[in-house]
Amino acid sequence: MPAVIFPGPEGRLEGRFQPGSRPRAPVALILHPHPQGGGTMNNHITMALYQTFARRGFATLRFNFRSVGRSQGTFDNGIGELSDAASALDWVQSIHPEAVTTWVAGFGFGAWIGMQLLMRRPEIKGFISIAPPANMYDFSFLAPCPSSGIIIQGETDEVVTGSAVQKLVDKLRTQKHITIDQAIIPGANHFFQNEMPELMKSVDDYLDMRLKADLGQ
Repeated sequence: MPAVIFPGPEGRLEGRFQPGSRPRAPVALILHPHPQGGGTMNNHITMALYQTFARRGFATLRFNFRSVGRSQGTFDNGIGELSDAASALDWVQSIHPEAVTTWVAGFGFGAWIGMQLLMRRPEIKGFISIAPPANMYDFSFLAPCPSSGIIIQGETDEVVTGSAVQKLVDKLRTQKHITIDQAIIPGANHFFQNEMPELMKSVDDYLDMRLKADLGQ
């Protein structure tokens, strides 16, 4: 997982990048949880998402938002971080300009940023949002949500309320032309401390289903 530095809106951004395994490999961008809550690209869920996409041959990037690690800039309450994510996607696409498809995956704050990014970037065809903080941030920008994806929540999440996430899922499911899957991991808290295998099985099962469908098999 080679270390990379690439330009962001407020200076350099630090990341880890796994090049695609073949020409026209799909692209995946992985977004970490809240910078002011200790979130970094080395968060265990962020790492697990990165490894899952890399193992499948995606050109996969995880990176530190501005002000985290060696990334320059100061925390910007999500506005600047969305610009960081757009710059990160630009950078991967400059290396893999013929990517067949693009995915975004995020945890917590990163899920919120990722879902904003897919509104701006029509090439994003799939998303994975783990514990999207629907009780803390406004998700009404998803009008309409342009891509199908999965929302995963811990049953006993003490940070993101299950009712707010369910309301978001129900709203998105009223839209035509997309499919929103949902997984609730029994007994899991916000950080999936004891349920990482179950969390990643949900991710992998969903990717198996989506990627197989994409191949027309």
